[in-house]
Amino acid sequence: MSRLHFSVFLLVLVFVFALFAPALWAAEKGTGLPLPRFVSLRAGEVNLRTGPGVQYPVDWVFHRQHLPVEIIAEYGTWRKVRDWQGTQGWVHQSMVGAGRTFIVTGDTRTIRRKGDPKSGPVARVEAGVIGKLLSCPDLNGWCRVEAAGHQGWLRRVEFWGVLRNEVMQLTGPPRPRLDPSAPGPTPQ
Repeated sequence: MSRLHFSVFLLVLVFVFALFAPALWAAEKGTGLPLPRFVSLRAGEVNLRTGPGVQYPVDWVFHRQHLPVEIIAEYGTWRKVRDWQGTQGWVHQSMVGAGRTFIVTGDTRTIRRKGDPKSGPVARVEAGVIGKLLSCPDLNGWCRVEAAGHQGWLRRVEFWGVLRNEVMQLTGPPRPRLDPSAPGPTPQ
């Protein structure tokens, strides 16, 4: 191959790389949204993989639609998530939605009429119940929630699904419809 042909070949190669490099870099970058952040599972069965791609083995399968998960990393169309028990792995972005949910932790909890421990009870919810997170308007320790058809206030320490210093007013897409009879996760 002559020097001229080799130079032209290198120039074309550099041009092609320069043309596609930004798209490849953007694909690996993810959404650019803040991390960590909470989302919920869209499907009733979601594979949790050991790495960001279908070539990685399934380590766990979630069997609970609307389960809140925390996104802790992104790689292209893959999200590394953590559940309320600390289980971590990778899921495809199509398996998570922006709808905010929570899961009751610890003992049976009381949803109250107002964000005050002396306020009257609305309902009692057991550990493992998933509900809609409506708002956490300030850092007073209370969030407005809906669970099993009851709306009221629950203390942040009584559930998982919101960041410690997060203040939120949901005004975006519709929140998920919850099926209270959905089964929990099982190892696979």
